[in-house]
Formats: sequence, structure tokens, C-alpha cells
Amino acid sequence: MINLEVFGNSTVMSTVAELLDQVEGVSRVRVVPATRAGRSIVSATVRPGAVDALLETLRRQGVPTSDISLTRMEVVGSLAAGPGEASLVWADVLGTAWLNARPLARYLAFMFVAGVIACYGVVDTNVILIVGAMAVSPDLLPITAIGVGVVGRQPALAVRALLTLALGLATATAAAAIFALAQDALDLLPSGFNLQETGALGSLTSVNNETIAVALAAGIAGMLALETRASAGVGVAISVTTIPAAAYLGVAAGLGEFGTATGALGVLGTNVTMMVLGAVATLALQSVMLLPFGRCANRTLPPSIPP
Repeated sequence: MINLEVFGNSTVMSTVAELLDQVEGVSRVRVVPATRAGRSIVSATVRPGAVDALLETLRRQGVPTSDISLTRMEVVGSLAAGPGEASLVWADVLGTAWLNARPLARYLAFMFVAGVIACYGVVDTNVILIVGAMAVSPDLLPITAIGVGVVGRQPALAVRALLTLALGLATATAAAAIFALAQDALDLLPSGFNLQETGALGSLTSVNNETIAVALAAGIAGMLALETRASAGVGVAISVTTIPAAAYLGVAAGLGEFGTATGALGVLGTNVTMMVLGAVATLALQSVMLLPFGRCANRTLPPSIPP
């Protein structure tokens, strides 16, 4: 369920409360006076499938989006009555995507750390380190944001997320290149190290059917994770298609093996493309199946989310 709060002039809020009380899927409408004189707060419980249409109604009534807030409520076990909601809350999905598309310093720091860890995983052929790097990497966030921007017809969102993803992967690659170069200069590479003979990681230099299938499946899982708030658990599965390839590319570049680096770059580009396609296909299919979502997909930005 979604908790809705609207703040504004008391007279207008009385009208809004009467309007909400007549909308299907809205219950527990309340009006309480705010501490500021002449202002009131309207709150209500809204079913997810009714949120987007309700927001559109409030905007038509002239309620500023900055005065509207939405909070997701978790209903405990047996207290949840009736079948579960299947509808997406487009305002929630789009708002989360805008937040995930920002190239924050924290995001870049995580990508740098992931690149360093993965570099040692490639050099030492250590799968545990590779998995650790995938767990650290937050690249799931901009990848799903690209999908939301494409399906929601928000080109600015898609472009911003793409640039954020490119910057993050470039940071991880640069980190791997720097540390590989440093190890080579300090003679810290394993004796007889050969990048071409890194076991399972050797597949990171050529695209095959497995590359395409895994990346496509990862994109599907990533979009579902965004919608269900399970991104922390699914992020490792998503990064299996990005961080190893980015680190392999960085190590190859750092050691001057540019032929190998070109192959790794092709794999990385293919993985990103297929993940975005998987995310777009997943969200587009849901937009067709869930009519409230589909009708709202090209509407304005959600409350409190800057363009």
C-alpha cells in the first residue's frame, strides 16, 4: 500500500479530501490542521494501481507536485487483505530511476573500489575476488535507469543514466589499469603471468551465445529487482556481465596488451547493450499488461524528483 500526503491551503485541502474520498482505491482519507495557520495536511491510503491516475487528478486540480509526498507501506502478513497488487507505481519507478541516474561521488568511489578488487582477481585468477568486486559494484542502478528512460519516453533520463554508467565503468577500468601497471612496474605480478591464460576469464575477450544470453537475463533480473527493492541481492548477478570485463579490459590496457583490450571492450559493450535490451523488454511488457502503468508511462515526472 501507498501512503499519500498532500499539504496546502486549508480550503483547497478540504476540496482535495472530498475528491480523494470518491476515488476508487483510496481509503482512510484524513484532514488534519498543520502548525502553520491556514494550512492543512490531507493523508490517505492508496492502492498501488490507483496512484498514477490519482497523481494526475491532483495535478489537474492545481496541487503542486512539491506539496505531494508518497511513502510505501509494508503490510504485515495476515493483515494484508485480498490479493496482492500487480500494478506498478510509475511515479515510484521513474523517481527511483532519476535518483539512480545521478553520477554521485559515492557511486564512482564504489566503482573504483570494484575495479581495484577485480584487478587482483584477474591477475591472481581468483574467482572469490571477482565475486567480491561484483558485490561492491553499483552498476545495476544506471543500467535499469536507462531502461526506465527508454520505456517512459524520457530521453533526458536515458542519456543521463547512460553517461553515469559509462563514467562508472570507465572509473572501474581505469582503476584496474592503474593497479595492473603499478604491479608490473614493481615486479609484483605472479611469476609467468600470462593474461591470455586466465582460465574462465579468458572468455572475456570474445562474444558468444553465452555472453548474449547471460547479459539479457541479467537485464531482466535487474529491472525486476528495481521494482521490488531487491537490487542489493541481484546486483552481484548483474555485475557478472560488467565488472569482470571492465577489469580485464583495464588489466590488458595497463599491461599494454591492446589487442586483448579491444576484445574485452567488445564483450563489455555487448553485455551492456543486451542488459539494457533485457531491462527495456521487461518493463515494456509490464506496461502493456498493467494498464494503469501503461497509461501513465509518458506523463510528467513524479513528485519531488528534479528533471
